[in-house]
Amino acid sequence: MTPRRARAARRHRTVLRREAVLATVPVTLAALLAAAAPATAGTIGSAGAGDPYFPLSGNGGYHVSHYGLTLRYDPAGRHLDGTAVLTARATQRLTRFDLDLMGLEVTGVTVDRTAAAHRRDGQELVVTPNRALQKGQEFRITVTYRGTPKPVTDPDGSPDGWIPTDDGAFVAGQPQGAMTWFPANNHPLDKSSYDFTITVPKGRTAVANGLLVGQHTANGRTTFQWRQSEPMAAYLATATVGKFDVERYTTRDGIQVYNAVDPREASAAAAVLKKLPSVLEWESKLFGPYPFRAAGSIVDRAPNVGYALETQSRPVYDSAPDLSTLVHESAHQWFGDSVALTTWKDIWLNEGFANYTEWLYSEQHGGDSAQKTFDALYARPASDDLWQYPPGDPGSGANLFGTSVYDRGAMALHELRKAVGDPAFFRILRAWAAAHQGGHGTTAQFTSLAERESGKNLDTLFHTWLFQRGKPNRA
Repeated sequence: MTPRRARAARRHRTVLRREAVLATVPVTLAALLAAAAPATAGTIGSAGAGDPYFPLSGNGGYHVSHYGLTLRYDPAGRHLDGTAVLTARATQRLTRFDLDLMGLEVTGVTVDRTAAAHRRDGQELVVTPNRALQKGQEFRITVTYRGTPKPVTDPDGSPDGWIPTDDGAFVAGQPQGAMTWFPANNHPLDKSSYDFTITVPKGRTAVANGLLVGQHTANGRTTFQWRQSEPMAAYLATATVGKFDVERYTTRDGIQVYNAVDPREASAAAAVLKKLPSVLEWESKLFGPYPFRAAGSIVDRAPNVGYALETQSRPVYDSAPDLSTLVHESAHQWFGDSVALTTWKDIWLNEGFANYTEWLYSEQHGGDSAQKTFDALYARPASDDLWQYPPGDPGSGANLFGTSVYDRGAMALHELRKAVGDPAFFRILRAWAAAHQGGHGTTAQFTSLAERESGKNLDTLFHTWLFQRGKPNRA
């Protein structure tokens, strides 16, 4: 995500905007869920995944392997009809479990095609199946629902989730918003594959994640079918709807690109979007192969949003992006999407990495060096917001996407680069992306990897730049 208007002076076109031994393969999902979820009472799945920043985000007792979402949206009336089919596996014996869903009317719930009792409790949809589910059992949940989806408001005042626009909806779910439009196990710990079937009035386009696998028009409505096969956290799902100009092509690396651009933003976006293949190719050389089969951009006109988001395989922009923003959201496909968070506390692993990628792109394409960008930030006085909280533990409020997470997170990476040298530094980035591809990572795992790859003790460096309050002294 690019820093939001309320959080930093930089927006798209201004420069200032923006434990623990590493296994050789990603930690298994079952182990992560078992470690993170709070203890459950008896056979009841917990109402959260154990994240201290968002206690009700996600749910315990099961893992969703696949979502099948069938949606019908009327932009004029802002009405959504939905059917969600979740394929899941119980990680404990379950007589009851929760889904995250906010605001929409639930008209029916079945578990394995048998009606299940359900009730609402705030953002929780509490489901009691007809029969207890045994540990290890695969089961299917079907939820039918309808209503007018409304975004949640984050602590900094930004909208999050299904956000209406003048011709459809801008759909961006970080960190809480997935639950505004489909029932989910809504925490990055729980990654799944997705199929989307979205029906909208003829003349509108519905854009989701992954590959477009079908499209047809009948009776004045068009249905779009999308498939995201690689694992994805719920907050990275999108179903953005609007009047879009569509461009499709395949890169020389075989990546299928789908760009959807609001005609009102087309002129401003054209030159930047043209660079997408070269940006992905450049980032692939730094970080390793692009982790998905699909790529592209959704450029909407959503003046009340104030940010872009790295929705998996196809970032969504609230207006025509500048090149730095495109570089930033593309970098997230490795750092944040393929390698997901284990807890929101580690958000710097997403945003600091994406911001530092901007610095590297500038440095290698005739702009300011990363050192010059670092020096300009370090010149800020000790009273500046940059130094008021540590990026490694920013808290769940407005600071979660604040300047320290982005800029001081990037500064920590630059200090690492200086300490270990370029060969080791870029080896660390590639190893991180490869070891955790399709999985999750933690700060402790990253610091362990950095020490292993460099042969250096980096405890003081990471403590100073990630966890120390106040302006650090320069090495």
